[in-house]
Amino acid sequence: MNPPAPTTPCVSVEVRDLRKSFHAQEVLKGINLKIAPGDIFVIMGPSGSGKSVLLKHIIGLLEPDSGDVLIQGDSIASPDIRDKYRMAMVFQSAALLTSLNVAENVGIYLAEHRLRPPGEIARMVTAQLEAVGLKGVEDRMPNELSGGMQKRVAIARALVIDPQLILFDEPTSELDPLMAVVVGGEILKLKSLTQATSIVVTHDRELAFGIADRVAMISGGEILFVGAPGEFQSHPDPRIHNFVDAHLPARRSPSLRTDPNPPKL
Repeated sequence: MNPPAPTTPCVSVEVRDLRKSFHAQEVLKGINLKIAPGDIFVIMGPSGSGKSVLLKHIIGLLEPDSGDVLIQGDSIASPDIRDKYRMAMVFQSAALLTSLNVAENVGIYLAEHRLRPPGEIARMVTAQLEAVGLKGVEDRMPNELSGGMQKRVAIARALVIDPQLILFDEPTSELDPLMAVVVGGEILKLKSLTQATSIVVTHDRELAFGIADRVAMISGGEILFVGAPGEFQSHPDPRIHNFVDAHLPARRSPSLRTDPNPPKL
């Protein structure tokens, strides 16, 4: 069974001079971004740089001190924004309800808002679970799933509303490298299955360079770069260069170690 085809076009996103402080700490310092409809746009940066705070402003979970976020030209602050555009978010922790099985988790929005009859919701849930490679898990509970499977259930839950904008907060965190590749592949596959604009916040460099149409880097609450992944990797700014090329130092060979107490000859 194939997932339902998108019924409306994808949307553009624009962030205008966004500023946010928590107590005396300025977290976002005048962020400006433009995200084209249908793009996979990746926001990278070190821990504590403001990535997740920016993402929560884009979807309207936080209110800025100043500035604005526009979805297809409409302010996210508008009271009817959620009625006009379908937006979904895949949280870092997957955020599945542990008291509900997989099917109930995926279909919860449609069921609670009575947007479809129960039989149709069940068919849509099955279609979206199959789309993310989870056929036949409808009756399983979240605690019976691996971390990677939980992330894919969360993606299916987002997809079931046929979103025009979908946001991912650190989608590969706490996953082993193989499962991180699987989740990255699912994000890429969404582009061929839907028209949704995707915004991905991550510090996973391999994920970013593997899926992004465009990349932005944020550091200290400011945007350092916006452009293609290849341009990002070759950028001369030392702050970007250090982030891209960060790695553990090579281990020294035991044969090269200096004995602090060499034998006397």
